[in-house]
Amino acid sequence: MSEMAAGSKLRPLEDGTAEAPREVRARDPERTRASILAAATVEFSARGFAGAGIDAIASRSGANRRMIYHYFGSKRGLWLAVLEAAYERARMSEVALHLDELAPVEAMRALVTFTFDSFIGDRTFINLLNSENLHQARHLKESARVKGLHSPLIGMLTAILDRGVAAGVFRAGVDPAQLWISIAGLSYFYFSNQFTLSVILDRNLQSKAELDERRAHVADLIVHSLLA
Repeated sequence: MSEMAAGSKLRPLEDGTAEAPREVRARDPERTRASILAAATVEFSARGFAGAGIDAIASRSGANRRMIYHYFGSKRGLWLAVLEAAYERARMSEVALHLDELAPVEAMRALVTFTFDSFIGDRTFINLLNSENLHQARHLKESARVKGLHSPLIGMLTAILDRGVAAGVFRAGVDPAQLWISIAGLSYFYFSNQFTLSVILDRNLQSKAELDERRAHVADLIVHSLLA
């Protein structure tokens, strides 16, 4: 029996025809979980934790409420899983840069550039972070994974700084955690406030020219602040 099996029903449409059966993925739990997570990411990003509904997520994913609660326990559990997955994607992408193969200055510039570019086009992560900050990170505090996800990043920054100090190009005593806040903050603020800043400054901050200028400015600020 295929996955579109016993539980599939043909629902009548308004014109009298039958709707195509919706695929039931009960025999493919990893795929089902991924589908729910992807749908929830879209809904939560668009509407925030409070505004997103389980029924909308179920409709978008092709699952049902029972399956969502089976895999994630609750709406809060699903929200937390979405946040963790977003952080994990960011951290895995950073590790894939292989910054240990670059000279310290080039490695730092590459990380800053990557962080800035990660916000271009897709506002999903920004929207998720904005919503969680409205809730004072009360859901994220329950995560047993997030701190562990950030450890490799801080370790990566520490290694770049140490190599830079050893080579005589970076000054000593820079806190890698503070440095990361500066890198993320300089990038995040630009995109989280892009629309209001465009009006206030009378500049199209979404244009390629403005993005190129801002990216170079942020990278220069960070690198020059570290030079010995």
